[in-house]
Amino acid sequence: MLLLRPSCECCDKDLPPDSSDARICTFECTFCSDCTENALKGICPNCGGELVARPRRPAEKLAKFPASTERVFNANCLDNAAT
Repeated sequence: MLLLRPSCECCDKDLPPDSSDARICTFECTFCSDCTENALKGICPNCGGELVARPRRPAEKLAKFPASTERVFNANCLDNAAT
């Protein structure tokens, strides 16, 4: 089951579980669409994988299967970004 991390790893923007703005790679590294499109060019700076839209968990399932509350922030995430 996806963790649905609550924020962008690059800019720390909030990404609630119902956000259409969240992007993830196969390792569930999580970024906002702005960082993904403009800074990262669609490539995860951690693993080099493709960043795609994160599925949204239906609201009625969040009570039983809550999203993660662990924020992952890497102030240096752009150092490894594709140029």
